[in-house]
Amino acid sequence: MIFHLDQQTFSYGKRSAHSAGPAALSDISLSIKAGEKVALIGPSGAGKSSLLNLLYHNSPLQSAWCPQDGGLVDSLSVYNNIFSGGLERHSTLYNLVNLLRPFAAPRKEIEVLARQLGLRDKLFTSVDQLSGGQRQRVALGRALYRQQPVFLGDEPVSSLDPLQADELLALVLKQHETAIVSLHNRRLALNHFDRIITLRAGRIVFDGPSAGLTMAHLDAMYEVDASGAE
Repeated sequence: MIFHLDQQTFSYGKRSAHSAGPAALSDISLSIKAGEKVALIGPSGAGKSSLLNLLYHNSPLQSAWCPQDGGLVDSLSVYNNIFSGGLERHSTLYNLVNLLRPFAAPRKEIEVLARQLGLRDKLFTSVDQLSGGQRQRVALGRALYRQQPVFLGDEPVSSLDPLQADELLALVLKQHETAIVSLHNRRLALNHFDRIITLRAGRIVFDGPSAGLTMAHLDAMYEVDASGAE
């Protein structure tokens, strides 16, 4: 068992007897085993990001974390942002020298990864010059370069076109034994994941295998109206 939560409640900021504030997660019981590929779905504000943050902080050393905002350093190049995923594998001196003059071994590794991400020609461009989709691919590259068994992603392909989203999500899942990923795109959830968890208002309202589910089932979980708006 990699993750286990038992009736977990979580809120941001201080909670007290006088002012507890609304809980971001309420009464969450959840177990995730090694090898599972889990999609988190639900409308905005349902608690998906809060749950991923909680899981990451429970097991940071074995997790590659890809947050919704990317967490990139704008003044650094694509190369250095991706390399930052592997900082823990090297000494401080090595990392500082590599920042100024990339070593051959990591450069070769990151060039291969950048090619897979469609970023080969942007390797030494600062990320503040990139589009939203390119920045998201850099964040994915940093998570992949972490080389950990668990991938935790908060809308990691939301800015990509459908073909790129399919291809890069498949790459992420292939390179990680276990993955927990929040998505708004229900088609991706059905096509790539073996288990789906739906959240609403900080609570789990569905947790089961994706086999047998249809888009109609997932739309109903989202409470999608006739116009298709969430």
